[in-house]
Amino acid sequence: MNATPIHVLVVDDDVRVALINAAYVAKVPGFRVIAQAHSAAEALEFLTSHPVDLVLLDHYLPDENGLDLVRRLRQLGHRTDVIMVTAARDLATVQAAMRLGALQYLVKPFTFAGLRSRLEAYGALRRTLDTGGEAEQAEVDRIFGTLAAAGSPNELPKGHSASTAELVRQVLRSAEGPLSTQQIADRAGISRQTAQRYVKLLERTARVSLALRYGETGRPEHRYTWLPSEGPA
Repeated sequence: MNATPIHVLVVDDDVRVALINAAYVAKVPGFRVIAQAHSAAEALEFLTSHPVDLVLLDHYLPDENGLDLVRRLRQLGHRTDVIMVTAARDLATVQAAMRLGALQYLVKPFTFAGLRSRLEAYGALRRTLDTGGEAEQAEVDRIFGTLAAAGSPNELPKGHSASTAELVRQVLRSAEGPLSTQQIADRAGISRQTAQRYVKLLERTARVSLALRYGETGRPEHRYTWLPSEGPA
């Protein structure tokens, strides 16, 4: 017997983008788009009367932003899971999404593979949690790491935090030009040593390029640039 599909609501103010995202979801086995909404009010009205497992949520909506909608949903007792799918790159929005319980944050433009990996990770998480029972620490660690690692080319080495890695990624993605390690540290609110560790990790995954800038002292300054993924969504 086939498992019950995961019901998805796609929320995006752009009708064309919503259609594309819905088509992407439909290509992932185990997921079914049951509706599309183009405003916060439309999404809230649908969620009030229809059970939905997962919302793919844009932040920029015509009546209120996506995070405000999540706050209202939680206040009303809705436990629907949320994955942010948005062009919002500022760290304040990313941090707020984390604190409100968004399970993933996918920055536009993205590839089908990027969305698929997050949906597949979410599906695996649902299957694990649906078994019930109790979990040992190793299982808890795996559950919490499932979505954080989605779309990453490699698992994070021991001693690295997925949330810190994402902060460094967002700093580099939103930068208008190359950044030094100190600039990355200042924008992410972490120490220079921590920024250095994480940017080296991202450089090894071929998502960051390194360039040298020589100053008056003759010692080169390392400057880093985020390399965009192939193909927009």
